Amino acid sequence: MRRKSLWSRLLDVEGATIKKVRFDHDEGRLVAEAKPHSRERGLCGECRQRCPGYDSGEGKRWWRALDLGIIPAYVEADAPRVLCPEHGVIVAAVPWARHGARFTRSFEDQSAWMATHASRTSVSGLMRVTWRTVSSIITRVAAETAAAVDRFSGLRRIGIDEISYRKGHRYLTVVVDHDQGRLLWAKAGHDSATLDQFFELLGPKRCARIEMVSADAAGWIRKAVENHCPNAQLCLDPFHVVSWATDALDEVRREIWNEARSGGNTDEAKELKGARFALWKNPRNLTRTQRKTLASIAETNGPLYRAYLLKEHLRLVFKLKGKRGKRLLNEWLQWARRCRIPAFVGLAKKIHREHRTGIDNVLDTGLSNALVESMNCKIRVLTRQAFGFRTPEALVAMAMLALGGLCPDLPGRS
Repeated sequence: MRRKSLWSRLLDVEGATIKKVRFDHDEGRLVAEAKPHSRERGLCGECRQRCPGYDSGEGKRWWRALDLGIIPAYVEADAPRVLCPEHGVIVAAVPWARHGARFTRSFEDQSAWMATHASRTSVSGLMRVTWRTVSSIITRVAAETAAAVDRFSGLRRIGIDEISYRKGHRYLTVVVDHDQGRLLWAKAGHDSATLDQFFELLGPKRCARIEMVSADAAGWIRKAVENHCPNAQLCLDPFHVVSWATDALDEVRREIWNEARSGGNTDEAKELKGARFALWKNPRNLTRTQRKTLASIAETNGPLYRAYLLKEHLRLVFKLKGKRGKRLLNEWLQWARRCRIPAFVGLAKKIHREHRTGIDNVLDTGLSNALVESMNCKIRVLTRQAFGFRTPEALVAMAMLALGGLCPDLPGRS
């Protein structure tokens, strides 16, 4: 193998010739002078269309390459400018690096891969760059990879939710593809205007092909779905429906506890205060002590135990699903309306008037937001890992690399 070809392979500089290699003893680094092949010269850095030359730019530039052993390596080349009809005067593209980057493509791919698999300390230490530089790298890598693939092809079932990524009510809106099991889109914000951006990106034709959308009962999600997806069934997440019943149950418990405490019945008040988790938990997961507490409530406190049974029967609706689940839901609504417990009477009215269609869709299709909640948990891990990123866009780029199928392979692997 020729020496110049060997250096090209070592530095992963494709589409160029290595003219000369020198070692800078003062800085302890290797510098390779490169010249793009004729077919790679005179291209716009943005659209890579051939354009007339404009000037020689500001002289030579350096791009950081992957280390050779323990020695930092750099690629040096001219950086002329071209006149693009679309982008104006712009620095010409080079085959070994992305536009606007001061690192080679292989350096950025390895940094992006490591950022999704290792801690920020490990990435910064191994690659010898700051964490803020890593955030810029992964944003570029994610943008280029996303532009090269059609993430919205064949989209039929999606899940939508929001997740807090920072203190001060800072949220991301998250969209997940149920069929592919991957993160589809994310954006800072949690309102209908934010979600409208996703559907506008999707386009009217693809919006019309969406058949099912799983979400919680947020009005801004329902509004955006109704405006953009005329053929979609909105499936209300069962976890959120059961949580309404749990909240109603806890409201009943607090009312009875307050009555017992104000009436001087300290023993009953103490028992009710410690019964919270016994009433909340799945019956199969109760401890022996919690089972005794629940049995005591059944004997001594009829209204509270009746509220507990209402909560458990609503949970059973989503276990049965289909026609049996709908039939049980009808019975549950009748029971809740005449139970004489204000919290559950109000909940029954809320479900019947506002959310019955969404619940029926869940019982028919079995689609829930479980996958979205799983993605949210992984994004929370990435949020801690990405601590120090200055913008939510960098966090979104990292999430798309790790969870959206956009992460590049390590250089030299496939």
